[in-house]
Amino acid sequence: IAMVRLLAQVSGSAGMCGGQAIDLDSVGLQIPIEALEWMHRLKTGALLRASVLLGALSGKTLSLVETNSLEAYSKAIGLAFQVVDDILDATADSATLGKTAGKDAADNKPTYVSILGLPESQALAQKLRNDAHAAVAPFGVKARRLHELADLIVQRKA
Repeated sequence: IAMVRLLAQVSGSAGMCGGQAIDLDSVGLQIPIEALEWMHRLKTGALLRASVLLGALSGKTLSLVETNSLEAYSKAIGLAFQVVDDILDATADSATLGKTAGKDAADNKPTYVSILGLPESQALAQKLRNDAHAAVAPFGVKARRLHELADLIVQRKA
């Protein structure tokens, strides 16, 4: 039941659908970084949160400390994924991305790069990667795959 509840939460108005509504309403607007972060926590962040927590829920019962660690980890990688996506949209070519490069700017959508600039966006991606690593450090070697996922998300080229 907890798994179904989580999926319903992250896909509904308090998750992906709500984030998409904010995304559509934000086109052409200059929004504060906090609004952009909230939108992406609801969209990409919610889906990655579900992925992390569903894996945990399918295993043993977690302590509150373990659950909080995974929540912090999933928040960091969810936001990092979107920051890197915005960086790649601004810096990579269409062939590398497998989609039209620069589409967000052409569509006048707010992005981390348009709000923070490229260097600050790159620094934010690295900070979020470090936050993700720190969040799951208490799991020790059991978190190896989670560390690898955080690295992959931030180091990806497409």
